[in-house]
Amino acid sequence: MITAVLFDFGGVFTSSPFAAFAAYERAHLLPENFIRRINATNPHDNAWARFERAEIDLDGFDRAFAAEARALGYEVPGRDVVELLAGELRENMVTALRCIKASGLKTGCITNNVPGLGADRGKDNRLYRGEVMALFDAVLESSKIGVRKPDPRIYLQMCDVLAVNPRNCIYLDDLGINLKPARELGMTTIKVDEAQPAIDNLSRLLGFALED
Repeated sequence: MITAVLFDFGGVFTSSPFAAFAAYERAHLLPENFIRRINATNPHDNAWARFERAEIDLDGFDRAFAAEARALGYEVPGRDVVELLAGELRENMVTALRCIKASGLKTGCITNNVPGLGADRGKDNRLYRGEVMALFDAVLESSKIGVRKPDPRIYLQMCDVLAVNPRNCIYLDDLGINLKPARELGMTTIKVDEAQPAIDNLSRLLGFALED
């Protein structure tokens, strides 16, 4: 029996930053998927991972990411990458969340983010929409707790906060690397590319409509 639905935020409730990465790469004559390649190199201890755990600040990330890019032959300031993270809000996913909330199921958001761009209920910033964050029963942010996906501890911490069993949870994320540990803990997982197919899949699993 499903008792909780857990979500990532960026790439789930907002459009993926990968399109912005691709546009930046084209504009700056970088190889295709160059930014994602940097982020995938030494993924647990690179500049991005340390930034999301709040081990370095924006200035430190700017320098560290630039050094990683330079080691691969190109100049990419870390600050430029941070500016690419915001996406367009997916209203149909917000509607789905409202329906889940109204059903009485518990809801949680597990998000990797960076210092200075945290989630705040009722307040928007470049990454988060305050009215959406207010719909979650609990929000865990990597930059505030010092643990980031795909570390299994962050999923277990959410289950502790919500007092639910991982086997009774559904988890949605746009990255397979973040879905794998959730699945290994017993959660049912849904990979989000476009919003509507993921919503349709979630609706089938829950057994009720997720639309107005």
